[in-house]
Amino acid sequence: MVGSCCQGAPADAAVRLALASSPGAHGAVFIPYLDGERTPNRPHETGRLVGLTRKVGREDIARACVEGLLCSLADAVSFLEEVSGSRAERLLFIGGGAKSLAVRTLAPSVLGSDIEVPEPGEYVALGAARQAAWALSGGADLPQWEKRPTTCYSGEHHPQVLEAYREARG
Repeated sequence: MVGSCCQGAPADAAVRLALASSPGAHGAVFIPYLDGERTPNRPHETGRLVGLTRKVGREDIARACVEGLLCSLADAVSFLEEVSGSRAERLLFIGGGAKSLAVRTLAPSVLGSDIEVPEPGEYVALGAARQAAWALSGGADLPQWEKRPTTCYSGEHHPQVLEAYREARG
């Protein structure tokens, strides 16, 4: 994601660019709905970059891309909290996005919560296997699986980033 916003810059350079900017990317906001969006349900929505001024540089565009992705995740977390009626107690990042230093570093500032990133593993496959085992057991309680070591990322919360995103996305 970040690499595509900084054409010609390798992914590691784009990460450095994103981390060099300040929260809110000098007003640049990226809406990452490149193929519609599922949460919130906006299947025909398109992506866009707004808030561009002469103050906005490459660093800000890279950061806006990462912050936009994280704001989209914040919307999904808010939706799940609303549906469940409870607050998320733990945010666990797995998958490709969790490999990005920029995503891991900036997530707490956008989400307003620490995030945990477990050591790499096949978590989707493990989850599917666990769900299948539960279904085949007739819904019996399954023993707890081992917890894998995680790295915790924390940072200062910057709620204005999510506010600007929500205003821009409409």
